[in-house]
Amino acid sequence: MMQIINKRKYFYIVSGTLVVISLVILAMWGLKFGIDFTGGTEMKVKFSQNVPTPPVIVAKLEDLKLDSLAVKKATDGTVNIDYRNSSDQINTKVFGHIQELDKNAVQLSTDFIGSTVSGQLKTSAVESLILAIIGIALYVAWAFRKVSRPVASWKYGLGAVVALGHDILITVGVFVLLGKFAGVEVGVPFIAALLTILGYSVNDTIVVFDRTRENLLKAGAKEDFEDIVNRSLNETLARSINTSLTVILVLFALVLFGGESIRYFSVALLFGVTFGTYSSIYVASALLVTIYKFQIKKA
Repeated sequence: MMQIINKRKYFYIVSGTLVVISLVILAMWGLKFGIDFTGGTEMKVKFSQNVPTPPVIVAKLEDLKLDSLAVKKATDGTVNIDYRNSSDQINTKVFGHIQELDKNAVQLSTDFIGSTVSGQLKTSAVESLILAIIGIALYVAWAFRKVSRPVASWKYGLGAVVALGHDILITVGVFVLLGKFAGVEVGVPFIAALLTILGYSVNDTIVVFDRTRENLLKAGAKEDFEDIVNRSLNETLARSINTSLTVILVLFALVLFGGESIRYFSVALLFGVTFGTYSSIYVASALLVTIYKFQIKKA
């Protein structure tokens, strides 16, 4: 049986370093928000023949110097062109350039997203993340209410929330770097990805916690808590890794072949699932033992 828990200080160092780096670069550079959160124009164009690739369209519009230009290709021959500029004159020029690529292209719609709407979206996104984390903490505390020895049930919820914060912050840090050095913008799909990461990560954490609960009830007071948690991790390790690997392989395929519209949604999930699996094994459960040791020392 592998000794995982007694090496927890090394996992804390790795996780702490990644979280601190993420917080520092977030404070320095911040996320690069798309028009969902900043306001701007979204133009939908239907091409009559072979649809140009997004890089070709971006190159064609380059001389217009559009702020936050993003081109997303759909599967039905349509292309969404997003940019922060918002005037009829600019929109006319954009579509004129598109017609140079395909004179029979049709402008299906041109929508303006105002700053009020984008501000409401940003507020709603933050609120949804906070509510999701609070809800998860309360659920975990309730689910483990029958386990009060030697760590109170609400502390299981605390461990789960710390692990979730770890996963979200590191994923956000990755997108700060992508925004700074690759111009990747975040919008509503990114928030959806973060919420998905919360659900996946807590599911993995609960599997480990549930095995810990079973082993606690079987062992009673005969076995040390640290040994029980370590045994529980070993018993669920293969399941956690195998399940996550299958998801990670699918996400790799989506990143490579899924198209522009879902690429960075898939990238967010890829990092989130990877670090979610790591935190379920090496952070959440280790925190239970750290809390237990602190209780003993305090007593």
